[in-house]
Formats: sequence, C-alpha cells, structure tokens
Amino acid sequence: MDRSDLSTAETGAPPPGGRPARSWVTAVIKIVVSLGLLALLLARTNIGDLWQQIHSASMVWLAAALLVYFGMTLVGVWRWGLLLSAQQVPVGRPALFASYVVALFFNNFLPSNIGGDVFRIADTARPAGSKTLAATVVLVDRAMGLLGLTMVAAVGSTLAAGAFVQTLPIRPRWLWTAFALATGATAAAVMAPNGFGRLLRPLAVFHAEWVGTRIAQITEALHRFRARVEALVGCLAAAIVVQSAFVVYYASVSHALHVPIPFAALAVITPVSFLLQMIPVSINGFGVREAAFSYFFTRLGLSLSSALAVSLVGAGLMMLFSLSGALAYMLRRSPVGATTPTGRPS
Repeated sequence: MDRSDLSTAETGAPPPGGRPARSWVTAVIKIVVSLGLLALLLARTNIGDLWQQIHSASMVWLAAALLVYFGMTLVGVWRWGLLLSAQQVPVGRPALFASYVVALFFNNFLPSNIGGDVFRIADTARPAGSKTLAATVVLVDRAMGLLGLTMVAAVGSTLAAGAFVQTLPIRPRWLWTAFALATGATAAAVMAPNGFGRLLRPLAVFHAEWVGTRIAQITEALHRFRARVEALVGCLAAAIVVQSAFVVYYASVSHALHVPIPFAALAVITPVSFLLQMIPVSINGFGVREAAFSYFFTRLGLSLSSALAVSLVGAGLMMLFSLSGALAYMLRRSPVGATTPTGRPS
C-alpha cells in the first residue's frame, strides 16, 4: 500500500499548497450571503405570526418527521455499504452508521456542505486501502443521489403540472432532460471506464505521475462497478427512496405547522431547493433554502411566514438529529476499519 495515498485521510490535514486566506474570504462571503438573505426575508415577514406558527407546532407530526429522517439515514448507510461491497471493501453496517451520522453532524455544523463527505472518505480510506478508492465510492454515492434528486423533481413537476402549471415555473421537460443527460453520462462512464479515463488524461499536465496513478485507480474502480452493475441500480433505487422520503419529511413538517401545501407541490419544491443549496454560495444552504421555499410558497398563495416556518423547522430538526453524530464522534475509539485493512494497493 502506498502510504502517501492515505496520509491526508489519516491525519485529516489539508493537502500542501492550500490557501487559508482564500478559504477565510470564501467563508465570510458565504456568511454574508446567508445572513443577508435571512435578514431580507425576516424583514418582509411578520415575526409574531412566524413565532406563533412555530410555537403551535404539533409534536406528534414533528416526531413523525424525525422518524422519517431516521429511516432516510438507514437507507443512506445501506446505499454506501452496497457501493463499498461492490468494491470488495468489507466494512460492517454498525461502523458505517456511526461514520454516517458523524458526517451528518459535520455537514450541518461546519461551514461547508462537503465536510461530511471528506470525513466519510477519510474514515473508509484505510479499509479500502486507498483514499482515491474511498473518494470514488463517495462520489458515486453523491452522483446516484443527484440522479435520484433530479428524478423525484421531474416526477413531482409532472404530477404538479396540471394543477400548478402557472404557479410552479419548473417545466417537467427540463428536469426529465437533465435526468436523461445525467443518467446517460453516468452509464457511459461505468460501461466504458477506459474511455472515461482517457477523458481525464489532460489533467495529468499538472502532475503526470500522481494524476496518472489516480486515473488508473478510478478506472479500476469503474471496472468493478461495471462488473457489479446491480449495486449501482440498487444505489439509484435507494437514492430515489431517500429523495422521495425527503418530500414526506417536509410534508410532515408542514402538517406539524398547519400549513396546507399540496404534496405534489412539495415534490417539486423540496428537490429543487436542495439542488439550489448545493451551489456553494451560502453556509449549509441557509438563506438560499429559505428564499427558495418563500418563492414557491408565495406563488402558491401561502404566506411568507409559513414558508420560513417550514424551512427553518425542517432544517432545525435535521440539525437536532445530527447531534447524535457529535456523540458518536466523541465515543469512537478508532476510524472505521482501522484494524482490518485490506492491503489493496493504492
């Protein structure tokens, strides 16, 4: 095993040549965007109405929302484990669950929406025998999640088109086209790994030996996925389940807050808002998410306070659940699979 491939994963240190000053500037910009959008929205709403709506929330429906989120987490862990198994990386589900909830905590409490992915990569680099392989698995997991997100948005917009075509300006054909293109690109990469590797070759201009080795590792991983294509199909199906459950989650939150929003409308609003949150211009989507909910809710004739209540309570419940990751992190004694390396060459 090439220890250099695991050095960053083991230490958690950033790679050489980082620019801390630029990172601070980026963080400040994200904070300004989040706080600015939230301040603008709060200035336009009745704070008394917002507080009253949150204060009168049904605890039963909030508990139901948390239960749905817990179920989504279990499916997410299963999906990750399925992809690792396809790469012949043996990691137990309990260990993966603990790592996954820690990643959720980092996603929700670090000023970045990829902090959890970095942790998952670092945590599985040793059993995978390669940080590159661990990263490939997480990136494929993310790609399947995006496909599932786009499909749910496309289905939701199709269902909502008849009743809300004038109020929800998301055309189903746009989303179906995006889903078809993304699915085609993913399938091409998996079915023709060598061709995908050749597309990455120009990156070798930056560091021929290092980049060339990583491209070879990625190509090898794609070959294994091609041999276990059922794992990718299962992962995509699980991603669709998770994204559909997110709609149910926000429907539960809406019921808790007594907001009469149609389920079909939430099937569009929820995935679209998550796609917008992935744009790296805010702190964990705060402000951007609330702006998206406010835009759609008001076009449906609902109040701005209702939109903010659903968005903020939904985010708050996810943060509350992710605190279990902080406990899991404090109780852990060693990274995932620290005692069971595979010896896979990196």
